[in-house]
Amino acid sequence: MSVIEQYARAHIVTEVLEEDRGAVSVVLRYDPEQDPRLVRVGTPGAGAREWAVERELLERGLRTPAGSGEVRVWPCGRVQVVVEFHSAQGVSMVQFETKTLARFLRRTHVAAAEPVPH
Repeated sequence: MSVIEQYARAHIVTEVLEEDRGAVSVVLRYDPEQDPRLVRVGTPGAGAREWAVERELLERGLRTPAGSGEVRVWPCGRVQVVVEFHSAQGVSMVQFETKTLARFLRRTHVAAAEPVPH
């Protein structure tokens, strides 16, 4: 099983910023040997942050609002999906293009040798 890593452009909004500062680069990472249930979403660079999200939650959130614990995922229009993280530091929202996230999730199923859900 191999690690899947994909860079994507996303919009990140936090309570601290209180505004969208434009698209930034984030990395989506899936390591089935570390934990086959989780996907990591990280921002590289000086203000690096990383969030862990259940892969199944991301897949549900592509189609319909879904949540588990401190994470919420929902489709935003026809071409975007929002992932919202709640923590003691506040709320952060990461907005992806749906096709980018769906493509990454398909690749994770190949890496984990699982059938792709329909």
